[in-house]
Amino acid sequence: MGLFKDFVSQTRKPEGFMGKVMLSGMNSGHAGMADWGLEHLPDIKPKKAVDLGCGGGRNAGEQLKRYPDAHVMAIDYSELSVKKAQEYNKDMIGKGRCVVRQGDVSALQLPAATFDLATAFETVYFWPGLEKCFSQVANVLKDGGIFMICNESDGLDAAGQKYEKIIEGMKIYTAEQIENALKAAGFRKVTSDHHPSKPWITVLAQK
Repeated sequence: MGLFKDFVSQTRKPEGFMGKVMLSGMNSGHAGMADWGLEHLPDIKPKKAVDLGCGGGRNAGEQLKRYPDAHVMAIDYSELSVKKAQEYNKDMIGKGRCVVRQGDVSALQLPAATFDLATAFETVYFWPGLEKCFSQVANVLKDGGIFMICNESDGLDAAGQKYEKIIEGMKIYTAEQIENALKAAGFRKVTSDHHPSKPWITVLAQK
């Protein structure tokens, strides 16, 4: 299991050759789930959005398409992810609509009350304390801003529980646990949805 463990552990912080392979797989492999999550967003027209734990940058790119008047910032604490996301969104970066930078969600170095929308796809599993990190997200959102979390695992499926045991530092949460942490961090109007046939969950919260 050594090589397999090394590979799947790249989901936490992609590095080196295996990290590059993982990032390429993330962009395509998670597309269906991410698009399902995006369908839950209300009819909003954000001027500024931030994608936290952006991975290979595909989901930031989808938001740039979805919101043609928006500026999207993508953040990841993996240097390799930042490079991949910059490559993926180079056209929009060149047009001044996108910025990709390295950062830590537990200590976001961003101005308060700046963003209308924040998203997190397949990433909160690795955040060091949900309430602490959610408080950071709340701080950078404007009043009324939306935070959307989309996960492939609902915390109860066998595959998710398997990877939690294999990948160091991974914690898979149920929708209820995420909702409770969001409320504790000061969010309101917290709702969640479960895919009818897959263990996917989407959680929406408003500041």
